[in-house]
Amino acid sequence: MKYLVLIASTILLSCNQKNNDIKHLQTQIDSLQANAYQPGFGDFMSGVQVHHNKLWFAGKNENWKLADFEIHEIKESMDDIKKFCKDRPETKSIGMIDVPLENLKTAIQKQNTKDFEDQYLILTNTCNSCHQETKHGFNVITVPTAPPFSNQNFKPQNGN
Repeated sequence: MKYLVLIASTILLSCNQKNNDIKHLQTQIDSLQANAYQPGFGDFMSGVQVHHNKLWFAGKNENWKLADFEIHEIKESMDDIKKFCKDRPETKSIGMIDVPLENLKTAIQKQNTKDFEDQYLILTNTCNSCHQETKHGFNVITVPTAPPFSNQNFKPQNGN
């Protein structure tokens, strides 16, 4: 009987220790999540603005692979906003950009410069409509006149 009590006590202590270890690990995980860096809405929008600019020069130079890459980067940023900025009221409005992005993607796939220009203007106007709706009308996006970086060639390269 002594051995049975000793075995039962050992099992209970072992289980209790495992529960304490699990609770301690969960506390550490929660702490890491609470203190982890999460980019803000403006961080994402600054990235979108750069990709919007590069998209224009890619399309104007008929570098369709780069244009396709840039439109995917914009879509990824929009998805990230929805994931990381759920609590921001502006997030509810960004869905208005979905159709213009899809239409622009179609123009890129068709490799049609005129369609690209038209759809790019619609996208740009949609960005400004969103800014108006979310009380950020002071942030006006335009068709770029200069590339964002001086060290990128927007012309298609051989094999691209």
